[in-house]
Amino acid sequence: MELEGAQEITSTDELEEVVGRPLQRVLDKQRPALHQLDVDWLAASPFCLVATSDEQGRCDVSPKGDPAGFTLVLDERTIAIPERPGNRRVDGFRNVLANPHVGLVYLIPGRGDTLRINGRARLLRDAPFFDRMVVRGHRPSVVLLVEIEEVFHHCSKAFLRSGLWNAETWNPEAVPSSARLAKNLTRPNDPIDELERYYSDERFRSILYDAEA
Repeated sequence: MELEGAQEITSTDELEEVVGRPLQRVLDKQRPALHQLDVDWLAASPFCLVATSDEQGRCDVSPKGDPAGFTLVLDERTIAIPERPGNRRVDGFRNVLANPHVGLVYLIPGRGDTLRINGRARLLRDAPFFDRMVVRGHRPSVVLLVEIEEVFHHCSKAFLRSGLWNAETWNPEAVPSSARLAKNLTRPNDPIDELERYYSDERFRSILYDAEA
């Protein structure tokens, strides 16, 4: 796409000329292994985002959520994330098979700062520790095992700017419901009342850990 008058940044030097160089303490904050405070963060976090890319660099970000502490810490350099029943696309897992590099962002509701972990991932179909990851009778059939390369905490500026946790800024009705999105984008021939039932939170809650869902 041609953008008249646009000025593209094409080098690191040019980028640093525009945004400046980070302070040394910012560069030094990344660590190669988990501190006990990071372990405590993982124990309190019920949600993370997993970023992956395929062999050609095409990216994907997938949300993962479970009761707080769902990420199992195996040691200071290794964590495990269980897979729960979903739509079976597993785009991120397909990427991991081609390119093991992953980036994780862990959130704690109400907190603006986040925990970031970068590393190399593998997919496991079984291991003795799977028994420690059972939720509502569901034992994961796949686990994302991450060997940690970098750990650091990220400040809250983005959350403060966005007002993400400020309920006064929330407007969930600003866009159509999941059912109406599906009606317009992917399932135009399905009756809207059936789609509303299919995409309802009530239905999803009933099958969150149903292996046949």
